[in-house]
Amino acid sequence: MKNTIISLKDITVSYDGEQVLGGFNLAIHDGEFVTLLGPSGCGKTTALRTIAGFIKPDAGDVFFYDKNITGLPPHKREVNTIFQKYALFPHLNVYNNIAFGMRLKGCSEKKIKETVHRMLAMVDMSGYAHRGVSQLSGGQQQRVAIARALANEPKVLLLDEPLGALDLKLRKDMQAELKKIQQQTGITFVFVTHDQEEALSMSDTVVVMDRGMIQQIGTPTDIYNEPENAFVADFIGESNILDGIMLEDYSVKFAGHIFHCLDGGFGSNTPVDVVIRPEDIKVVEPESSLITGEVTAVTFKGVHYEIIVDVGGFKWMIQSTQCRETGDRIGLSLTPNDIHVMAKSKYSGMFGDYSTFSDEMGEDKNASSEALAEGEGSADEI
Repeated sequence: MKNTIISLKDITVSYDGEQVLGGFNLAIHDGEFVTLLGPSGCGKTTALRTIAGFIKPDAGDVFFYDKNITGLPPHKREVNTIFQKYALFPHLNVYNNIAFGMRLKGCSEKKIKETVHRMLAMVDMSGYAHRGVSQLSGGQQQRVAIARALANEPKVLLLDEPLGALDLKLRKDMQAELKKIQQQTGITFVFVTHDQEEALSMSDTVVVMDRGMIQQIGTPTDIYNEPENAFVADFIGESNILDGIMLEDYSVKFAGHIFHCLDGGFGSNTPVDVVIRPEDIKVVEPESSLITGEVTAVTFKGVHYEIIVDVGGFKWMIQSTQCRETGDRIGLSLTPNDIHVMAKSKYSGMFGDYSTFSDEMGEDKNASSEALAEGEGSADEI
């Protein structure tokens, strides 16, 4: 078991009387790539800035190993932060940007030269030492920011949505680059993002947050395959989330039928949420399945078709390589391994029905944004 390098204990932070984090507890282990994941306003950046020392909590403590650093200013903490805006010095070239922090620490020019060239090699920019930063692309500027942060040999590197300004292809390239650098250096990375795919592809540990609270902590595989509540199931990928009744261990009723599942421990006749991922549903002929419905929308996604199916008024999403036509009647086939049962939570009933999905496909971007905003507003009232 790796040592805990950072602990946030009972952290409370409020802005203008509104609580952003309340009783927040998190342990981060040495050498981990940890991602704080959640929607805008969930408190993930506040948690990161509390670790960095830019925010002093109203209550609670921050520990570095076993030392309480709650009152320690940012420049005295063994952490460096990279923001979405890289804050490179425009009047300095690449070499001097990377060397800046080391010079502040009084390092010798010999050590600075060795370190700068080593950092440039690590981020694959060895030939750019004397280039002006204004001559660099966004991805190159980000690499320089990473090199500058790593040159100070921090124990922890904090990254606040550093890929947000990059285009999709460059963003994916930098995801792989960041993961490679973290593995090479062994430095603990704490990464903030609202991008689920980014979190799943890069992290050792994902911390899913909503409304200032941790909803689940786990590996990317655990978070995706075993979500703990409807919020996590919906936020991490697409999910069909249905009301169900756990009749007994390994037996659950939903969509009007009884199914064998792999879950237990809920008790008899207990209301539950049932999660079924769209990619786990097999499209079959209607006479060979308990669940049947009418196709209401089909979207080609390149690798697969996204199919919306009305099953008794509840609209499911299916991801299938088989194309179906709107109006077709189809069967939905499930195995016990495709069915994941969760306890009811405050998020139950808020997610997992694609009734508005096919309608929004024909609307303009502004109308879709308004529908999303209305959904967020109702969630905030809980």
